[in-house]
Amino acid sequence: MNIERVIVFIIDGMHWQAPSLLGMNNYNALAADGTSIEQSCMIVPHHPTVGEYGQLHSTSFPNPVLQEGTIFVKKGNRMLQDVFGPDELTAFMANSKAYESVTRGFDICEQYPGHSDEKLVKRSMELLDELPVRYMRIHLQTPGNEGRYLTMTSPDKPYYRNIWGEGSPYAAALTEADRHLGVLISFLDKKRWMQNTLLIVTGDHGQSVKGWHPVIDKDSSLTPLLFHGPSIARNRALPYFEHTDISPTIAALLQKEPPNKDGGSGLFIESVMETCNQPFDEHPRYIETINKQLNEYNALRARILIQAEADSYYSSFLTYLENELLTPEPFYHQDRFSEWYRAGSTRHLVEVNQGILEKMRQEVTIH
Repeated sequence: MNIERVIVFIIDGMHWQAPSLLGMNNYNALAADGTSIEQSCMIVPHHPTVGEYGQLHSTSFPNPVLQEGTIFVKKGNRMLQDVFGPDELTAFMANSKAYESVTRGFDICEQYPGHSDEKLVKRSMELLDELPVRYMRIHLQTPGNEGRYLTMTSPDKPYYRNIWGEGSPYAAALTEADRHLGVLISFLDKKRWMQNTLLIVTGDHGQSVKGWHPVIDKDSSLTPLLFHGPSIARNRALPYFEHTDISPTIAALLQKEPPNKDGGSGLFIESVMETCNQPFDEHPRYIETINKQLNEYNALRARILIQAEADSYYSSFLTYLENELLTPEPFYHQDRFSEWYRAGSTRHLVEVNQGILEKMRQEVTIH
């Protein structure tokens, strides 16, 4: 059966354990009837507001990476909405202005911070009912907001810096988000559209148990993901997925070219398809590796700086690295994100980083 519409339903900051710990019935029912990934991995959710990236994007790394389908985020890249033709209507629906930089090219864009998640979903359904929307991204902001708030507020509450604590507003917002997902499913069922709608449900990034999405917390870079709809395998669980793979996979299912084809692009994961009976091929897991490298780099750099208090050589060593005097290329850390494309390929980026980490390990060992 043909895919008549694509809906990407994003629950902001959804922890990868939320469906199981909170009993998100609507999410879990879709997952059982489709293809799911317990932990989809995205690049660290760093959110610089200055420098080249801050001038280009208004949101954290995973959002443009998801839309562009590549970790080589740069000016001029296409986004998923750009693969649709002029006669195919696209819509971006959110209750936050944070995503303005990834809305370019959408035919309809509604971002009303005053809307509740419930109102946002209601408005999205009204739009689907009124117009032949081919691709819609719905972004529910409340869970992510609640996760951020509880890290710094309500120290007298059991959920202070514990998203699973009793009475947690983050957990309550996720439970509500699942209810809103159920309302959308009921709407699609009533319209008899479920059988020809490709529905993807995920988070834009994960959530620390302490709240929010600090880059050094592994849970910040993991979130659940599911595909449901025409041609999607039923009751299939995949062991690994990267958020860079979402846009290329959607494009391929629609028989369209991915938004970008470069050395940092994600993959079309054929294993989501019911016609693919081959075992899931070993994923290169580049993003998982890069995230580990970023965390190790930051930790080693901090240790070397401490060593520099007693011996200024170590400060010089870091300067040599930053100025590429010891290596032909710098370490591709998060503050150089806008330069990552210069590596040419993700594999080469990983190799460069690994070599520099080894030099840093040696200096820490020597000390």
